[in-house]
Amino acid sequence: MDINTFEQLKNECISKNKKIYEIAQENMATDADISIEEVRAFVNRTLFAMKEAIQSGLKSKELSMSGMCGQDCYKLQMKFKTEPSMFGETFEKIIIYALATSEENIRMGKIVACPTAGSCGILPSTLVAVSQDYNYSEREQINALITAGEIGRIISNKVALAGAVAGCQAECGVASAMSAAAICQLRGGNVSQILNASALALKNLLGLSCDPVAGLVEVPCVKRNPFLAIHSITAVEMALAGVESKIPFDEVVDAMEQTGALMSPTLKESSQAGLATTKTALEIQNQVFG
Repeated sequence: MDINTFEQLKNECISKNKKIYEIAQENMATDADISIEEVRAFVNRTLFAMKEAIQSGLKSKELSMSGMCGQDCYKLQMKFKTEPSMFGETFEKIIIYALATSEENIRMGKIVACPTAGSCGILPSTLVAVSQDYNYSEREQINALITAGEIGRIISNKVALAGAVAGCQAECGVASAMSAAAICQLRGGNVSQILNASALALKNLLGLSCDPVAGLVEVPCVKRNPFLAIHSITAVEMALAGVESKIPFDEVVDAMEQTGALMSPTLKESSQAGLATTKTALEIQNQVFG
């Protein structure tokens, strides 16, 4: 069965008494004419690449070619060694891992576009940190990653996941929704809770502009990743408590599509407005490109 909406996905899960990842991996196997075991092996390689990116990012202080970014992860690591976060070790790991992955991207290292390069730190940081601290198995992590992928896939049926098309709501916003789905799956959420978590995360990021300084995926993109990773965890906690999105997830995606269409082209990756045209941003652009 072709599943193109979240309502269809929910009904399929309920009628077959299956989890989102079970429906998704079956459909992926059918579409690619491979076994479910091969699907899961592919997802496991993706998971491994995410973990590699985090580890590489944690070890490096190398600046990007522009010189704008590359050392924030190191600064946070040093800070937490002497002064722990108010919110505990898992919080520390999430924001450090998000920066590590995002900084690995701007150094041209190997990352998983999840769903894009500019949003690559959001899902890996939450999935890896929560799995480490709550002892989730590799199998459970794969289940969570497949769940997240299905959320991104269905959204992409309606809206291109690109800042140039719909602003950063379609990149970091969708990544936060995917992260919420993954963690809600890990934490034992049912299909309704998972979809509510994703809807809550995305709904509260509608209108997020894409206005990168000097046209580079660095400012504000790198530091946006840890912020929206934590945003996704907030959505999970609310959904698991029974908080629901009053607007169904499919309608939230419709709203994102409409918002992206109404958004000025100057705020969709063109760097012609917003942060990109502030006095300091223009000075940085001149320094970078002469």
